[in-house]
Amino acid sequence: MVRVDSAGCTLALENEALASGARFVAGVDEAGRGPLAGPVVAAAVILDHERMPDGIADSKVLSAGRREALYEAIMATSRVGVAMAGVRRIDRDNILNATLWAMAKSVARLAEPPCLCLIDGNRAPALEVPTRTVVGGDASSMSIAAASIIAKVTRDRLMYRLDTEFPGYGFARHKGYGTREHMEALRRLGPCPHHRASFAPVRDLIGAAR
Repeated sequence: MVRVDSAGCTLALENEALASGARFVAGVDEAGRGPLAGPVVAAAVILDHERMPDGIADSKVLSAGRREALYEAIMATSRVGVAMAGVRRIDRDNILNATLWAMAKSVARLAEPPCLCLIDGNRAPALEVPTRTVVGGDASSMSIAAASIIAKVTRDRLMYRLDTEFPGYGFARHKGYGTREHMEALRRLGPCPHHRASFAPVRDLIGAAR
């Protein structure tokens, strides 16, 4: 039986794999590919289909409060692995490779290896288990949506901490994205150690200051 919530996420892909003999199916997603500052965070989640939190959906359509509540519920009922690629890795390897590395690490940190990983997007990391890419997976697969929630909340909490360590940039509000407030702060204060020097706006500021 396919379970559907109000946002359209289902267990169709997971049920298909389970019906074919898979024991555990993990959803994998990331948060933070686009910002100018902070890490990219990846999460892998194996849901317990008997203890599913209600309302799992793509993290982007949920309020911050709802994401936080679902984060706690998913962590309490599911197998979860989380990994993050920091600014040094992003600047060294590029954001795509850093993201794939974090995804692979998040899967490796699961307590039990999955039989299949459903990966949000069209690129999959190199894993020792089968993978299936799902474009728009965070809006269609409950496992991927759950991973999107874990990754987003983990990253947001980190950006709140960075806001206290590096006041003036507004990290708690824009989470490192290139908003007008952030760009004005960058021009006024210059980059901090958590800014991505390989991203054009930051790179241009560094070059102009030399």
